[in-house]
Amino acid sequence: MEQKYTDYENEINDLRTELELFEKEKERVRAIIGKIGGVPKFRTKLINVFFIVVIIVAGTISIFSEEKLRLLMVELTTVMLSVKIIYMIHVQTRVNHFKFWILSAIEWRINEMMVRIKQMEKTQ
Repeated sequence: MEQKYTDYENEINDLRTELELFEKEKERVRAIIGKIGGVPKFRTKLINVFFIVVIIVAGTISIFSEEKLRLLMVELTTVMLSVKIIYMIHVQTRVNHFKFWILSAIEWRINEMMVRIKQMEKTQ
């Protein structure tokens, strides 16, 4: 009975250790993803606010202005929206590249582990 209790304690301690390692790895991956654009930085938030302000101001001016200024403001709004879409595509491309890199690394490690398992099977 005492042996089973000790085994359970050892197993629980092993699981706690694995959980702590998992949490550390998760935080490390979260930091890496944050560096490539997964988490908005202050600069990104500032750019978003800039785009929103320019679009709202240009739209408001186009509503209450004469024909020449109205056309200019509508064009400015269109250009700003286009630039923002291009920027979003760029950020998404970076994230997709990182995902591809991670998946390639996982595949490489799995293949490496399969080779080791086959070598172990041959030795036994």
